[in-house]
Amino acid sequence: MKNHVLRPLFVAVGVVVLILLAREVLVPADFGVQERGYMYGWHRKGNEADWKNVRAKYRTTAYCKECHQDKYADITGSPHETIMCENCHGPGLAHPNDPQSLHIDRRRELCIRCHFRLPYQASGRGRIRGVDPATHHPEAECVLCHYPHNPRWTPGKEARR
Repeated sequence: MKNHVLRPLFVAVGVVVLILLAREVLVPADFGVQERGYMYGWHRKGNEADWKNVRAKYRTTAYCKECHQDKYADITGSPHETIMCENCHGPGLAHPNDPQSLHIDRRRELCIRCHFRLPYQASGRGRIRGVDPATHHPEAECVLCHYPHNPRWTPGKEARR
């Protein structure tokens, strides 16, 4: 075989050997597929105890419903039903022990993420009622006029479900 064929082959073999050596040096010996299989099993066996001590910051709507049944009833069946409480209220890890830890996000940008008017209707997102944030009361927070738990509800009127 000619040198112009062998040289790239040697370079490729050298790169593979370097990658295998780097893996041997950098990747811990206990890293690999564990009992849970290929999909969820990739982790270090040695730090499983560390991960067991990690507490989830989010508790889901089911947790909020226990104390805030009125808000849960308002959002159930509304267009915002699929939005988790903690999307706007923040993670509920320290709540209710530390009520100050919940920061309610009332920024317009949070609402505009879904309610910015799209010029096309090609997706489900396009069917959401939209506004032009530059002209639709740009100085005000959305919650001043809209009830976020049920946007169909208007102060002084019965909620439409």
